[in-house]
Amino acid sequence: MTIDTYTSRLAATRTLLPQWQVDALLITSASNRRWLSGFTGSAGSLLITATSAFLATDFRYWVQATAQAPTFSLYRQQPPERELAHLLAESGAAIIGIEANHLTVGGLTELARKAEGLNWVHLPVTVERLREQKDAAELTLIRRAAAITDQVMAQVPALARPGMSERQLAWELEKRMREAGATALAFEVIVASGPHAALPHHRPGERLLQPGDALVVDMGAEIDGYKSDLTRSFYLGHDPSADYQAIYQLVHQAQSAVLDGIRPGMTSQAIDALARDPIAAAGHREHFGHGLGHSLGLDIHEGPRLAHSLAHSIIPAGVILTVEPGIYLPDWGGVRIEDLILLTEDGPELLSHCPKAPAIPL
Repeated sequence: MTIDTYTSRLAATRTLLPQWQVDALLITSASNRRWLSGFTGSAGSLLITATSAFLATDFRYWVQATAQAPTFSLYRQQPPERELAHLLAESGAAIIGIEANHLTVGGLTELARKAEGLNWVHLPVTVERLREQKDAAELTLIRRAAAITDQVMAQVPALARPGMSERQLAWELEKRMREAGATALAFEVIVASGPHAALPHHRPGERLLQPGDALVVDMGAEIDGYKSDLTRSFYLGHDPSADYQAIYQLVHQAQSAVLDGIRPGMTSQAIDALARDPIAAAGHREHFGHGLGHSLGLDIHEGPRLAHSLAHSIIPAGVILTVEPGIYLPDWGGVRIEDLILLTEDGPELLSHCPKAPAIPL
């Protein structure tokens, strides 16, 4: 990211201060802090007013903060709680907007005790809406992360074998993503086999893969903070059972309906229905219990989301979305197929290119 990028983001944030009816915005979320300033340290706060912008952090990060966040003035905290209160007092701001979903009750109570006389406005959303539509630099990083994830996911059919534990396969995939250039994992690799495949967020354990297993693998690489997300479902054997083929084809067709039909300007609910309606019509309404998808970037789950409950959320062009319908049958297993798309004015551009061939010949 360039200095101009951070200057533009700061300017866009300042235009929202009057709308929020605050004199200043206090940013405590790590992802929002990084998006606004470029600072990647683990501790620090941003204070933004109409005319000033401060990054407050402790001794460990003073050199780093100066290098990474040149658009912000460094405020040296030591100790952090007392000095942040001093900064708030010195800013001249009387009404402070806080991130209600990030600052804890205890943290606010302590801050208010040290910075007396200030009014606090609880903001459930601050710059998250500005983060929804990704710029060219962000898209480049996400594309790179997606390409690594594709590359490693394509190796699953050659890696997964009976007698291997879920944990062993997850470790092998993690290692290969890092060897392929991932700077980190987007999230802990999910490997769910047999009946565990009915658990959408199963944590890999010691269960050994067996012939005839349903196998769900969900993983993502991270490049310089930006993440990808990809799920493929497999059958451990040359000829998937009739039951597995029927479920797999239904999920695949539901996903294809979304990829064919999604357009900017549709509601989240309408997009979700493209997949949910055929799954429900086949008798599996109760077996698809999560939303259709979500955006991602610095966080693995960002807005906007695709969900049946969001009847008034309009999805614009320029956002990245996962499309991940699934069917989960207790004591049997499950199937989820997930691709990453960039929603353009003309429809979806696929960012995921890993094959969707479920059979793993033994």
